[in-house]
Amino acid sequence: MSVVMAEAGMGIFSILWIVVLFGLMYFMMIRPQKKEQKRVAAMLADMEVGDAVVTTGGFYGVVIDITDEDVIVEFGNNKNCRIPMKKAAIAEVEKAEDANA
Repeated sequence: MSVVMAEAGMGIFSILWIVVLFGLMYFMMIRPQKKEQKRVAAMLADMEVGDAVVTTGGFYGVVIDITDEDVIVEFGNNKNCRIPMKKAAIAEVEKAEDANA
C-alpha cells in the first residue's frame, strides 16, 4: 500500500513541477514580449507628421505623411529623398517637441 501512495505522491509532484516551470516560462518570456508589443503599438499610434524616426535599418528621417499602414519618411537634407515604408519598419520615434527643445 505504501508503494502505491509513494508513486501517487511522485506523480502529483511531477505535475506540480511542470505547472511551476510553465508559469516561470510565462513570466520570463511571454509576458515581457506582450508588454513590448503593446509599447511599440502605442508608439506607432502616437506618431505624427514632423516626428523624427529611426527605421529598423538604422536610417534617421522625419515623417512627412501618415496613412493607415504606411508612412512617408524624408531622409537627410535632400528634400527629394522621400521614401514610403510600412509603419512596422519604424524602430524609434522622437516627438517633434522633444527634438526642438
